Amino acid sequence: MSDEQRPPASPEPGGAASAGPERDGPERGGPEPEPIRFFGTTWLHHGGGYGLRRAGVAVGSLALAAAGAVVLRFAFQGLEIADVGPFVGILVVAGFAICSALAFRRTWDGFVRRPDPAGDSAADRSAQSLMFIGFIGSLLAYFCRSLVEAPGEKRCRTEYAAARERHERRRSSRTGNPAARKSRPRKRR
Repeated sequence: MSDEQRPPASPEPGGAASAGPERDGPERGGPEPEPIRFFGTTWLHHGGGYGLRRAGVAVGSLALAAAGAVVLRFAFQGLEIADVGPFVGILVVAGFAICSALAFRRTWDGFVRRPDPAGDSAADRSAQSLMFIGFIGSLLAYFCRSLVEAPGEKRCRTEYAAARERHERRRSSRTGNPAARKSRPRKRR
């Protein structure tokens, strides 16, 4: 890209050059939004190709789920060729269905609320294998959530709004804050 085609440098890393009252960037010392996988921080103002990214995540996750289902179908055909019997076939199908349902629920819950940091126990590590087996459920959760919003956007938006509110409360309640004094004229006695 030549110098003529480059956009002007912005004061915010990844932000616009002008920060209005609705933006709270590093130049004001405010909190920054958390980037979301595949979306970065475009979820905040729905800019930067947000709609195309959502469509891409929806199509991509659905295509990967379909490809995964085809691979599982080939595996099931291998069991039929091996003539293992109907009981094993039912167990395999039920196992994948249950693991997919658990993976869907666990992924969906991750979009709504942040996992407990103290919950990094042996149970969570053993659930990783269920998530691996039920990858189709996790991909379907991405698909369903991306039809509504960026996966995890609601959680990040509420956390960001709460962080901004705390920041504004702290900033306005501090005495002797030089940044707050710049915005209002000094009284003379």
